[in-house]
Amino acid sequence: MYNGISDFERMVDGKLYNAASKDIEKQHKRGLVLCDKFNRTPVWRAKKKQKTLEKLIPSAKGKGFTAFAPLYCEYGVNIQVGKECFVNYNGIFLDVSPIVLGDGVWIGANVTLATPNHPLVAEERLNADYPDGRHDFEYSAPITIKNGCWVCSSVTICGGVTIGENSVIAAGAVVTRDVPPNSLVAGVPARVVRQIDEDDRMGVWETYINNEMPLSKRKRKGD
Repeated sequence: MYNGISDFERMVDGKLYNAASKDIEKQHKRGLVLCDKFNRTPVWRAKKKQKTLEKLIPSAKGKGFTAFAPLYCEYGVNIQVGKECFVNYNGIFLDVSPIVLGDGVWIGANVTLATPNHPLVAEERLNADYPDGRHDFEYSAPITIKNGCWVCSSVTICGGVTIGENSVIAAGAVVTRDVPPNSLVAGVPARVVRQIDEDDRMGVWETYINNEMPLSKRKRKGD
């Protein structure tokens, strides 16, 4: 700790931090142990599994948060969850900086939310001898996914990115920059394909009760 500021505080604030510091090690171990416990708890012990999930991610308590195992994160306490969020299998949340999920955010299988970063210059990135011992310096930037977003399977979202409300990130995309609201985004690196609009509406209830194929107005028009 320097100048009365812990490395954990520096880490969450996006400052350089000593990844080997005792305060970070303690929080990190807690997160890893709870992740392991959640992933190992059998599905038929649903109440225990959910209780462990909410202990790992305290902000999820009472929010109707669902996550399928395996789920991996570093700390859990740096994840802020809105109402009725869902995370599919093999979610990887590297929550060095805060990860914020708004209400109704859906995360597909094999999605990585990666807030950590390292210096590009090798001699600054690798372990070295400093006055407080031998270690490396790291830093990070937060990820915010706003209300109503759907992040499809195998997407990677990098630190410092904000996804605007109701946007959809297509499968396999790598998101390195902010996404405007109501956008369909795809590619590596990800780009906005178009805005989501009324032509994407499919009338889900009517389609369901009539047992019809789910086609949007856009597809019916052949666009």
